[in-house]
Amino acid sequence: MDELELSPQQAWDTLVRSPSTRLVDVRTEAEWKYVGEPDVKSTGRDIIKISWHLSPDMRLNPEFLDQLRGAVGADDTLFFICRSGGRSLAAAKAAKGAGIGECYSIAGGFEGDLDENGRRGKKAGWKYQGLPWLQT
Repeated sequence: MDELELSPQQAWDTLVRSPSTRLVDVRTEAEWKYVGEPDVKSTGRDIIKISWHLSPDMRLNPEFLDQLRGAVGADDTLFFICRSGGRSLAAAKAAKGAGIGECYSIAGGFEGDLDENGRRGKKAGWKYQGLPWLQT
Protein backbone atom coordinates (compact mmCIF):
# COMPACT_ATOMS: atom_id res chain seq x y z
CA MET A 1 0.00 0.00 0.00
CA ASP A 2 1.11 3.56 -0.73
CA GLU A 3 1.83 5.81 2.27
CA LEU A 4 -1.23 7.87 1.30
CA GLU A 5 -3.58 4.87 1.38
CA LEU A 6 -5.73 3.48 4.15
CA SER A 7 -8.20 0.64 4.22
CA PRO A 8 -11.94 1.23 3.83
CA GLN A 9 -12.46 0.17 7.45
CA GLN A 10 -9.80 2.60 8.70
CA ALA A 11 -11.46 5.40 6.72
CA TRP A 12 -14.92 4.53 8.06
CA ASP A 13 -13.73 4.30 11.67
CA THR A 14 -12.07 7.70 11.39
CA LEU A 15 -15.10 9.26 9.66
CA VAL A 16 -17.29 8.04 12.52
CA ARG A 17 -15.12 9.40 15.32
CA SER A 18 -13.58 12.54 13.80
CA PRO A 19 -15.84 15.41 12.66
CA SER A 20 -12.98 17.04 10.76
CA THR A 21 -12.76 14.19 8.21
CA ARG A 22 -14.51 14.35 4.86
CA LEU A 23 -15.09 11.71 2.20
CA VAL A 24 -14.48 12.92 -1.36
CA ASP A 25 -15.88 10.67 -4.10
CA VAL A 26 -13.95 11.36 -7.31
CA ARG A 27 -15.90 9.05 -9.63
CA THR A 28 -18.21 10.21 -12.41
CA GLU A 29 -21.87 11.12 -12.12
CA ALA A 30 -22.83 7.90 -13.91
CA GLU A 31 -20.91 5.85 -11.34
CA TRP A 32 -22.61 7.65 -8.44
CA LYS A 33 -26.01 7.07 -9.98
CA TYR A 34 -25.72 3.54 -11.35
CA VAL A 35 -23.17 1.87 -9.07
CA GLY A 36 -24.01 3.49 -5.73
CA GLU A 37 -22.09 5.55 -3.25
CA PRO A 38 -20.83 5.37 0.32
CA ASP A 39 -23.49 6.36 2.85
CA VAL A 40 -21.93 8.56 5.52
CA LYS A 41 -25.15 10.24 6.73
CA SER A 42 -24.74 8.65 10.18
CA THR A 43 -21.55 10.70 10.61
CA GLY A 44 -23.55 13.92 10.27
CA ARG A 45 -21.80 14.79 7.02
CA ASP A 46 -22.40 14.23 3.33
CA ILE A 47 -19.90 12.92 0.83
CA ILE A 48 -18.31 15.50 -1.43
CA LYS A 49 -18.71 14.59 -5.10
CA ILE A 50 -16.09 16.04 -7.42
CA SER A 51 -15.12 14.05 -10.51
CA TRP A 52 -11.40 13.58 -11.12
CA HIS A 53 -12.14 12.67 -14.75
CA LEU A 54 -15.01 14.07 -16.80
CA SER A 55 -17.35 11.98 -18.94
CA PRO A 56 -17.66 11.03 -21.70
CA ASP A 57 -14.00 11.27 -22.73
CA MET A 58 -12.58 10.78 -19.19
CA ARG A 59 -10.30 13.80 -19.48
CA LEU A 60 -8.83 15.18 -16.29
CA ASN A 61 -11.15 17.70 -14.62
CA PRO A 62 -9.23 21.00 -14.95
CA GLU A 63 -11.30 22.54 -12.14
CA PHE A 64 -10.82 19.70 -9.66
CA LEU A 65 -8.50 21.45 -7.21
CA ASP A 66 -10.50 24.69 -7.27
CA GLN A 67 -13.75 22.76 -6.72
CA LEU A 68 -12.13 20.85 -3.88
CA ARG A 69 -10.86 24.03 -2.21
CA GLY A 70 -14.39 25.43 -2.36
CA ALA A 71 -15.91 22.34 -0.76
CA VAL A 72 -13.64 21.61 2.21
CA GLY A 73 -12.39 23.40 5.28
CA ALA A 74 -8.77 24.34 5.84
CA ASP A 75 -8.43 21.88 8.73
CA ASP A 76 -10.29 18.95 7.16
CA THR A 77 -8.65 15.58 6.67
CA LEU A 78 -9.73 14.24 3.29
CA PHE A 79 -10.35 10.64 2.31
CA PHE A 80 -10.66 10.13 -1.46
CA ILE A 81 -12.54 7.22 -3.01
CA CYS A 82 -13.07 6.05 -6.59
CA ARG A 83 -13.95 2.69 -8.17
CA SER A 84 -10.83 0.73 -7.33
CA GLY A 85 -8.28 3.16 -5.89
CA GLY A 86 -6.37 4.56 -8.87
CA ARG A 87 -8.13 7.87 -9.43
CA SER A 88 -8.50 8.48 -5.71
CA LEU A 89 -4.76 8.00 -5.14
CA ALA A 90 -3.97 10.42 -7.97
CA ALA A 91 -6.46 12.94 -6.54
CA ALA A 92 -5.05 12.59 -3.00
CA LYS A 93 -1.52 13.16 -4.28
CA ALA A 94 -2.61 16.20 -6.32
CA ALA A 95 -4.53 17.70 -3.41
CA LYS A 96 -1.68 17.12 -0.99
CA GLY A 97 0.78 18.61 -3.49
CA ALA A 98 -1.46 21.67 -3.79
CA GLY A 99 -1.42 22.12 -0.02
CA ILE A 100 -5.04 21.10 0.52
CA GLY A 101 -4.95 19.53 3.97
CA GLU A 102 -4.13 16.01 5.01
CA CYS A 103 -5.13 13.65 2.18
CA TYR A 104 -5.50 9.88 1.85
CA SER A 105 -6.85 7.45 -0.73
CA ILE A 106 -9.09 4.55 0.24
CA ALA A 107 -7.35 1.38 -0.96
CA GLY A 108 -9.58 -0.79 -3.13
CA GLY A 109 -11.98 2.10 -3.72
CA PHE A 110 -15.72 1.59 -3.67
CA GLU A 111 -15.83 -1.63 -5.71
CA GLY A 112 -12.31 -3.08 -5.70
CA ASP A 113 -10.49 -4.77 -8.57
CA LEU A 114 -12.00 -7.34 -10.88
CA ASP A 115 -12.21 -10.90 -9.56
CA GLU A 116 -11.47 -14.02 -11.59
CA ASN A 117 -15.00 -13.81 -13.08
CA GLY A 118 -14.57 -10.19 -14.18
CA ARG A 119 -16.77 -8.77 -11.41
CA ARG A 120 -16.09 -6.02 -8.91
CA GLY A 121 -17.11 -5.92 -5.26
CA LYS A 122 -15.94 -9.47 -4.58
CA LYS A 123 -12.30 -8.92 -3.53
CA ALA A 124 -11.75 -5.54 -1.90
CA GLY A 125 -13.19 -2.10 -1.41
CA TRP A 126 -15.89 -0.27 0.53
CA LYS A 127 -18.77 -2.51 -0.57
CA TYR A 128 -16.79 -5.71 -0.02
CA GLN A 129 -16.02 -4.61 3.54
CA GLY A 130 -19.76 -4.31 4.20
CA LEU A 131 -19.59 -0.59 4.93
CA PRO A 132 -22.72 1.56 4.52
CA TRP A 133 -23.68 2.45 0.98
CA LEU A 134 -26.74 3.32 -1.03
CA GLN A 135 -27.94 3.53 -4.56
CA THR A 136 -30.00 6.56 -5.54
